[in-house]
Amino acid sequence: MLSNAASINYTPILAICQNNMRMKKAVFLDRDGVINDGTLYYTYKKADFRLNDGVPEALAILRKAGFTLIGITNQGGISKGQYEKKNVDLVHKYMQELLAENGTQLDDIFYCPHHSNLENCLCRKPKSLLIEKAMAKYEINPKNSFLIGDSQRDIEAGEKAGLQSFKIEKNENILSICQKIACL
Repeated sequence: MLSNAASINYTPILAICQNNMRMKKAVFLDRDGVINDGTLYYTYKKADFRLNDGVPEALAILRKAGFTLIGITNQGGISKGQYEKKNVDLVHKYMQELLAENGTQLDDIFYCPHHSNLENCLCRKPKSLLIEKAMAKYEINPKNSFLIGDSQRDIEAGEKAGLQSFKIEKNENILSICQKIACL
């Protein structure tokens, strides 16, 4: 058996290993209820947007540990005509400004504008396309990445994408979870 080992072409195997080593680790965070106060069913106005306690500090810990930080959110109110994409974009800009004032930011935010009562899409959580798009864009290795969400559909989306997922209570401080993730 050992004599055949010399004839094996290891180049493809090495390429896969090197690609995995280059891939980044990330934390995906649901928006409403994790990053910001999720008391309102839809948060699409700056006046209604409030960062949850501990979020800037938690994100700074993850950033220092080398994680790419991605926001993932369903925004079905767009499809229902309750608000527009521009409202979501303005809230996301405001969120990034608040985070920047506290010394951190998300690398990107992905959102699904569809609602399951009105259309069948592939990006609305609990489906995993938003996460998969982010993983492709940022070359993220799911084996070294995590999701923090406050609903079962968040957790299902993370697990479908191969992420280790943490479910919190709505508006729970994520600092201790992020400290744990940073040490993994």
